[in-house]
Amino acid sequence: MWPRIGGLRALALGTPGELRANLNTLVLAGVKTATAGLRAEYADEGEELEQVGERLALVDDQDALVGVVEVTGVEVTRFATVPWDFARSEGEGDRSIEEWRAGHAAYWTRVGTPVTEDTEIVCVRFRLVSAGDGGVATGDLGS
Repeated sequence: MWPRIGGLRALALGTPGELRANLNTLVLAGVKTATAGLRAEYADEGEELEQVGERLALVDDQDALVGVVEVTGVEVTRFATVPWDFARSEGEGDRSIEEWRAGHAAYWTRVGTPVTEDTEIVCVRFRLVSAGDGGVATGDLGS
């Protein structure tokens, strides 16, 4: 099960360290408005897919709140059919869908979960609702 902050599921992007810090910066700057995950990870963790309208707590390496995002779209598709408009919305600088696929395949291989063309990918789109931890002290993660 993924950590919860103030009742919200945590969204921990990438792997701890420089990658997560960079991805969080992209979200906070409004550049990154989507993320891709492996469908199998949800099953392994006993988690349901995100729902449109659900709010997620964007966290850092210590599971501290960095911001709150709201899910605007969720789609499950094969790795080979992830659309370019989605890949581009991840905001990570890929110049083509082929570059996105190569980078993501390499990432998942590095973390021990190689993908194939048929691997199910969860494509989550979101918008930044708030940045920082101001809402945590007041219990208001919904603003």
